[in-house]
Amino acid sequence: MPGKNLTRDEAARRAELVHVSSYRVSLDLGNANDPRARTFGSTSTIEFSCAEPEASTFLDLIAPSVRAVTLNGKELDPSEVFADSRIQLTGLGAENQVTVVADCAYSRTGEGLHRFADPADGRVYLYTQFEPADARRLYANFEQPDLKASFTFDVKAPAGWYIASNSAPAKRAPVVDGVAHWTFLPTRRISTYITAVVAGPYHVASDHYTRELADGTTLEIPLNTLCRASLADHFDADAIFDVTKRGLDFFHERFDYPYPFGKYDQAFVPEYNLGAMENPGCVTFTENFVFRSKQTDQAYESRANVILHEMAHMWFGDLVTMRWWDDLWLKESFADFMGSYGSVGATRWRNAWVSFANRRKAWAYRQDQLPSTHPIVATINDLEDAKLNFDGITYAKGASVLKQLVAYVGEDAFLEGSRSYFQRHAFGNTTLADLLSALEETSGRDLSAWSKAWLETSGVNSLTLSDGAVHQDGTLRPHRIAVGAYELGDAGVARVTRAELDLEGESAAVPEDIDTAAFVLVNDDDLSYCKVVLNASQLDFAYEHLSTFTDPMPRSLIWSSLWNMTRDGVLPGRRFLDFVNRHAASESEVGVLDNVLGQAEFVLAFYLGDENRAAALESVGTMAKRELRAAAPASDKQLAWARFYAKAAHRPVDLDHLAALLDGTAELEGLTVDADLRWDLLLGLASAGAADQARIDAELSRDQTASGHRNHAGCLAARPLPRAKSEVWHTIMAPGDQPKDLLRALLNGFNQPGQAELLTQYAEPYFESLDQIWHERTIENASTIVSGAFPELLVDEHTLTLADTWLAGRHAPALRRLVSEARDDLARALRARGVAE
Repeated sequence: MPGKNLTRDEAARRAELVHVSSYRVSLDLGNANDPRARTFGSTSTIEFSCAEPEASTFLDLIAPSVRAVTLNGKELDPSEVFADSRIQLTGLGAENQVTVVADCAYSRTGEGLHRFADPADGRVYLYTQFEPADARRLYANFEQPDLKASFTFDVKAPAGWYIASNSAPAKRAPVVDGVAHWTFLPTRRISTYITAVVAGPYHVASDHYTRELADGTTLEIPLNTLCRASLADHFDADAIFDVTKRGLDFFHERFDYPYPFGKYDQAFVPEYNLGAMENPGCVTFTENFVFRSKQTDQAYESRANVILHEMAHMWFGDLVTMRWWDDLWLKESFADFMGSYGSVGATRWRNAWVSFANRRKAWAYRQDQLPSTHPIVATINDLEDAKLNFDGITYAKGASVLKQLVAYVGEDAFLEGSRSYFQRHAFGNTTLADLLSALEETSGRDLSAWSKAWLETSGVNSLTLSDGAVHQDGTLRPHRIAVGAYELGDAGVARVTRAELDLEGESAAVPEDIDTAAFVLVNDDDLSYCKVVLNASQLDFAYEHLSTFTDPMPRSLIWSSLWNMTRDGVLPGRRFLDFVNRHAASESEVGVLDNVLGQAEFVLAFYLGDENRAAALESVGTMAKRELRAAAPASDKQLAWARFYAKAAHRPVDLDHLAALLDGTAELEGLTVDADLRWDLLLGLASAGAADQARIDAELSRDQTASGHRNHAGCLAARPLPRAKSEVWHTIMAPGDQPKDLLRALLNGFNQPGQAELLTQYAEPYFESLDQIWHERTIENASTIVSGAFPELLVDEHTLTLADTWLAGRHAPALRRLVSEARDDLARALRARGVAE
């Protein structure tokens, strides 16, 4: 519906007319425990001024019904003013008050006010998720980031529930008829998309943060962290508070602007579509960060990174917010950069830039080579465009470029510019020009050329080493790179010298003392955003010695080069697997190991033809079993290899071993086969046809949790049976929206490697159903189905033709983007299969 899809031009016109002072949002959630209740009461009262009296504008609201609309004391007929997700307001005065009383819908898709019933104990939990424009599912509003206001929430909810919002509670009224009533303090001026409500019988842990400020005052920040009651025994709140306090110290020291939002709640919520959301004073996270089973240290590092990412948003995004979604990078690129920057500077994860180089940038490189690639500063015409731009370019490429910028202007000038930016634009909205102005003032550099090269153009350069020089292809950009000279010694391969080069044209000479080294690493220390293509001698040296590099950063960068070369059809997939077989077991960084094993899994699924896949499966399965047995007991590596073994096992003897590990008749010293690992093992068995429904149902009886139900659905979907695939297909195509994490589990099971023949019949129906799905579902549900149900395992010219035929038609631009991206991945897989082994 056009009314849901606000355009940039509409938003700009409304911002010219309207200045919003305040909202009072009253929510009646007293019926939330009743599964029959589909809606809740929402009353929104908005005070705003209009620059052109007698002009017209509109409010945004997605709701089943509107009961009343009152504008400046005059009652309007809802049937006349509410249509197509908008409420028309005409005859405005200089100062205005509008009140909208509506019945809004509880969500099951993670958009708006999501309601979840815990299968473990039946308790009901609520939370909101709005970005970019779903606050209008909770209350009537002006849904665009540059119409900031102060918000006062009052919420009625079942007695005994904990309720959180952006600010602290101001009043808790006596319980009446089993319903509590909490009123919250007014917020500072913030955007609608970062308002928040969390309510339910949450387990709450509390702490506080204290800091002496430069002006002699003391900053006190109450800290709370929340999770479902059934997860309380697994909730390591102290570890979360430790990272939180370290982050607050770190960012206060760097930003020199006191945290402006009072208290700091962090809620870990179920069925969450994202990793986290930076609602000021009430940050929400996926409860996947509440670890109910043993995890590798990479999981804890990732959680810390996300905590710091969201905390950085309190300044970059919440205090100062982009004017429109074109400048989404002004918050997401910065927060992504600050996640790693803060991890290195404030936590025990001092190798966070290694993880960033290998894991995060892989996302950026893929995104930047898709047909939908775009500049970091993108053109966002409407909300559907905005929704799809939360991607690897806006996050990881933007963070990579900011890392370059810090090196270019200097860390001190960068931070001083950030401080000036906060002071100048606090509680306001900005564009690219505002940030560049602040950084130019503090650095003394003209950043216009740098911005055009890195922020305003798309694509990634490939760098190669030959004839004593580094060369770049594609659109020429200025790269500040390091080249490192490495030699093999008694302790392994180590760097002996290093030089930094300015690569501004097609090539730059490498100093002779570096060029003659046994191995020359281009883009050493990962200073620039670029792919590095290894030449034949570099490949030969890496094949012999990769695991003996003493520093994890060059190992990570070489692994990244190998993967990019494999994706680009330069390195055969079998050759990449040879590198994995030879060197992965010695990788000390478990995050890099996890990523490399995931890439090996991807090669097996997509980059090998049938004639090569069988032999590769044999080799990889043998490797997985070997390294699982060789890993140190109870180590992170042991767990990483166990998870990979569950996916790689295919021989009857290996499947029998998986089953024995699952039922306890086989053991490995130090390996705890806990709830999550049990499901990993069972998924491997189910996808190989070695676990029937009775066995899968029996596992669910052991694990009647939300995670258990989700894994159960995925295992049933993974069985290599026509009826299993048919059941999934009918479930995802049935009318009505569903939780995104359930859809993801079903589609992951549906698209199991080695089951392409079972999926052939769904290729044509997939393309035939796309427009209807896009029209009828919420964008979260539709995007999940469009991307997840694409016939990606049918790597052949016929499927490519089906995609091309569909793309030749007329479709919604955002839908077209998703299909074109999936089509590009399919074409890349087809090319990779054609590379000579």
